[in-house]
Amino acid sequence: MQDDCALTLTELVEQHYSLLYRYGYRLSGSHPDAEDLVQQTFLIAQTKLEQLREPSQAHSWLCVILRNVYFKAYQRKKQLNVVEVEELNSVVGDETPSIDDRQIDETTLQSALDELPDDYRATLILFYFEEFSYKEIAEQLDVPIGTVMSRLARGKSHLRKRLASKMND
Repeated sequence: MQDDCALTLTELVEQHYSLLYRYGYRLSGSHPDAEDLVQQTFLIAQTKLEQLREPSQAHSWLCVILRNVYFKAYQRKKQLNVVEVEELNSVVGDETPSIDDRQIDETTLQSALDELPDDYRATLILFYFEEFSYKEIAEQLDVPIGTVMSRLARGKSHLRKRLASKMND
């Protein structure tokens, strides 16, 4: 029998589909892939619904599932040689170009996000697009808050450089 405070799968879908779709799209850069990620997330959530002890934490729990699905399924497909942000900083220098936010379209932004290392991309998306706190991100990614702050700073720096170079192309 289900607790009065427990959520059903239908309620989870109704309340969190939009959040998960946005997160999946930002991670994958593709609408069909985002739909697949969300579908897989809800399939896993259905089988593990009893693990959700705090219904108020459902959004975090579902985002962790989606992120894990992404890393398992799509990480294998990408097998790209990604240059570490530290290496980019030494090559490009410390100057961070300024960018006029009004000039950035969604496609350009997504392209620049796709070029980020996965750890930085996930952290930036959770903080800026999904408005999670440092603490929530640290819990989801299972890293210290200082690591979250470092990833945000490095990810923003890399993103600014990529966007500036795309705007100059």
